[in-house]
Amino acid sequence: MDSSVIGLIVVAVVVVAIIMLYNGIIGKHNAVDRAWASVLTQERQKNKIIPMVEQLVEQYKLHESEVLTKVTELRSAIADMSAGVDTAKLAAAEQRTNELMQGLKVTVEAYPELKASDVYMKLMAEISEQQEQIGAAIRIFNANVEDFNNAIEMFPGSLINSMLVRKQKIASFSDSEAQAGFEYKPNL
Repeated sequence: MDSSVIGLIVVAVVVVAIIMLYNGIIGKHNAVDRAWASVLTQERQKNKIIPMVEQLVEQYKLHESEVLTKVTELRSAIADMSAGVDTAKLAAAEQRTNELMQGLKVTVEAYPELKASDVYMKLMAEISEQQEQIGAAIRIFNANVEDFNNAIEMFPGSLINSMLVRKQKIASFSDSEAQAGFEYKPNL
């Protein structure tokens, strides 16, 4: 083989390697961007869902407090009757009982499982689910950041990055509140 052909093959291999490294850096940077968008999407989803669930809980809580108030008033009316026979008190207690029963029938038809504790449990489960999804998105983001940073800091990617791409290192997501809970801090 002629030395010029060998030279061309070497140059072609170097050019292909440079192109692959360049494209790899760009691809990893785009993966970081996409992963961060996923983190933001999860956070946005949580921020949209939680206020709606909180509003629902407040509605249930208000309704149940109204029912509780009516039950308390009914108990008071029944307790007042024990002091002696008073038809006016009996009529008032019966009217309160009927109002309470009518309200409960309508409410139970509209909300078959009207229990604030269930709603609170569902709220907590929804918040927990959203936090788990955000945590997973952050882990994916941090893995993509690590891949990208490795690509631009390790040879030969560091050479290609400094000459052609000029991308800066991206910081991994960290939580200062969580870090405050640890005495150990690595020497990074």
